[in-house]
Amino acid sequence: MGFSIVKNLINDNKIKTKDKNIMVDFVQELIIDEFQTEEKLDQEVRQILNKHREKIRSENIEYQTMFRMIKSKLAKEKNIVL
Repeated sequence: MGFSIVKNLINDNKIKTKDKNIMVDFVQELIIDEFQTEEKLDQEVRQILNKHREKIRSENIEYQTMFRMIKSKLAKEKNIVL
């Protein structure tokens, strides 16, 4: 994926680089970091929802709706762009 991104950026004259491989490695690290950040956020949301599992069930609240709402709120608080 990183290679395709770098290739397109170079072809569109958005970036210039002397070493594509270094740029590809950098882009791949950024992508991995972003996925890891989002996975940590998802884990935090699951923990919150797990603590309130009984209330969610008793009030018949849709899990996915609550998941998205909490995730959005936490992302905003932590300045994470989704």
